[in-house]
Amino acid sequence: MSFTALRDVLGVPSTPISINSTSFVSYALPALLSYLVVAVLAVTPQTHSLRVMLWPIAALLALRAALSLELSLGKPEHMFNLELVLSMILIPTRTLEWTLAKEPLKRHIRPSNSTPSVIMDALDLATNFRGYGWDWSKGLHVPRETRPLTRTRFVACVMLSAGLHTFISGTLHRAVQSFSLDAFCTLHGSSIFDETLPFFIRYLRSSIISIFWAFHVYSALQMKYNLCIIPAVLILRQDPLQWPPAFDAPWFATSVNDFWGRRWQQPFRQTFIFVGGHPVSLAFGRVGGVFGAFFASAVFHHIFLAPLNGQAEFWRMLVPFGMMAVGALGERTFLRGVMGWVWTMTWLILWGNFLVDAWARGGLIGCSSIIDSVTPVRVSVERWVMAFDAWLHTF
Repeated sequence: MSFTALRDVLGVPSTPISINSTSFVSYALPALLSYLVVAVLAVTPQTHSLRVMLWPIAALLALRAALSLELSLGKPEHMFNLELVLSMILIPTRTLEWTLAKEPLKRHIRPSNSTPSVIMDALDLATNFRGYGWDWSKGLHVPRETRPLTRTRFVACVMLSAGLHTFISGTLHRAVQSFSLDAFCTLHGSSIFDETLPFFIRYLRSSIISIFWAFHVYSALQMKYNLCIIPAVLILRQDPLQWPPAFDAPWFATSVNDFWGRRWQQPFRQTFIFVGGHPVSLAFGRVGGVFGAFFASAVFHHIFLAPLNGQAEFWRMLVPFGMMAVGALGERTFLRGVMGWVWTMTWLILWGNFLVDAWARGGLIGCSSIIDSVTPVRVSVERWVMAFDAWLHTF
């Protein structure tokens, strides 16, 4: 069956439809409901056959929603469509893993004073991407909790963190854009490598952009995680212990394995292992598993980026993620402490340049949000960064 025929069978409109109550009920709701139904079956005994029959339907409904809906509301520079693509990728990949499990998935950490419930377990499974408290997340590193655990103080700490990381994210995003307002403030995309500069200055500039962008991404993800915690703990009355820290000080990593396997955020860890790591490891062992997981990450990030301006090239995503696998496999085990940190940061910055360049060419840096416009130091940041960039161009 051709892709055009598949679109016709699924009832995908010729042009995406703006999101409203009607289009949400017609396209998004069926995909979300099928996702939740598979989650219920995944925690219910003797439902393996039902999951096998339902999975293709859930996958096709997710594809139908991704192809049919337009969430940008006339502002393609906003990231709403990317969030839609991300959600619709996760539905078929996560439900496939649940479908292939022979036995029901088991939750072994619940809120205090709660009783086992199929519905509550299914809801937690559907929204708990790290798998914290579940039997399927073996090997998951959970960062040490440093926040107060009394509900009021915990939420107050999370709110403070959300505000701080919102400020940092918006400031750094604007700083990156200010290196070239013409190139980085649109979705057309542009390279972070300025060919008019001498070799050393060119890569100094691109490395600064890459470091700023990395901390912007970190802050944005931390902000979103905090914003999920607040209603979950205040309104849904979840236990603070259900929300361990998302990151474990990634800037202190002393190996590439330490960075990606422990300190960076882990919500998609199991998905990458399941989709790429496990299948490839069956043929090529541990080495194949590492490369397979990073390959899955490259595919995931490429699909996420592709809808922006049509300029994304898969090889630009594959090379830096592939080199992360090389670094993780090739690093010497005795590199620890200061030398381990120097090695790790050098490798991350070196190949991070090419990863950020892929995002820049794909138009991701040109995306905007309300955070950027309300950043109180926006004008000062623009002035300082533009002056610094002009100074670099004097060499």
